Amino acid sequence: MPASKALITGCTGQDGSYLTEFLLAKGYEVHGLKRRSSSFNTERLDHVYQDFHESETRFFLHYADLTDGSSLMKLLYDIRPVEIYNLAAQSHVKVSFEIPEYTADTVACGTLRILEAIRLSGLKCRFYQASSSEMFGSTPPPQSESTPFHPRSPYGCAKVFGHNICVNYRESYGIHSSSGILFNHESPRRGETFVTRKITRAVAHIKRGIQSKLYLGNLDARRDWGYAPDYVRAMWLMLQQEEPGDYVVGTGESHPVQEFVELAFGCADLDWKEFVEIDARYFRPAEVDFLLADPAKARRVLGWEPTVNFEELVRIMVQADLKEVDSKISGGTDALRMAVDSQGRNM
Repeated sequence: MPASKALITGCTGQDGSYLTEFLLAKGYEVHGLKRRSSSFNTERLDHVYQDFHESETRFFLHYADLTDGSSLMKLLYDIRPVEIYNLAAQSHVKVSFEIPEYTADTVACGTLRILEAIRLSGLKCRFYQASSSEMFGSTPPPQSESTPFHPRSPYGCAKVFGHNICVNYRESYGIHSSSGILFNHESPRRGETFVTRKITRAVAHIKRGIQSKLYLGNLDARRDWGYAPDYVRAMWLMLQQEEPGDYVVGTGESHPVQEFVELAFGCADLDWKEFVEIDARYFRPAEVDFLLADPAKARRVLGWEPTVNFEELVRIMVQADLKEVDSKISGGTDALRMAVDSQGRNM
């Protein structure tokens, strides 16, 4: 029998897929929330999925949505998880300016719906909230748990609500809710419209002659970038503590977007200046200039340390995208055409 039972919202995303792997390796029975779609959208999890008719299955997917409180309540009654990880969100900052209401509904109210379902069901569990460094916005670095929030996007504003409502339910109802204020964390599983993956994917396409230019916005924005599998380990560690709390998770180093670009093109022996152009459409209405984590509490209380540095992270992502492009090329003209066509959809 599994040692514990966990529910993950957003399990089909980057963090959710790594957390699923992590918990399965520790013997958990893992249940993931999946939105209904005309496509499967489970590519990041296909390697761990087993047919539920098999007796050894410990990973299950369920249809539910953060905008539908009744579906969340039903899941809690049916599954009775001992740990809940809320990773689901409309998490693209630039897109949040274009669909602010939906962003607030999923990110802010979605968190509230889960906490209210926990309260009303009387479920005794531990709850993890994926907070974000975007909550700090324009507050000067370094940013720690005591740094004031000043979000600069609808996404950041919604995350502040989600974060604060976790504190409120912890203090009002005694729910074991912890928030990880995670700074930027990347991997080869990062969505293709996020700037880091957009860069490394373009490098691979340019190297193989599929793409000629990469269009970006603000190259001066500085971020604290880490490796996503390191960060899901921090999530789990938070829920193993007897007392709930909030933790900043980051590397303690900050780098400009331009440095990421330089390293990524350098991994493929390319001069980035020959291929990168600035497009004003990719600038945000309000920019977050400088994020830098102060993860002292996470290191002291959780014993957490990152294992992959900035240069290694960039190299891992570029090599993975080169391998993916080569696989598409060897797959024939249809796969290659799809790779070319997708360039116009990158934001």
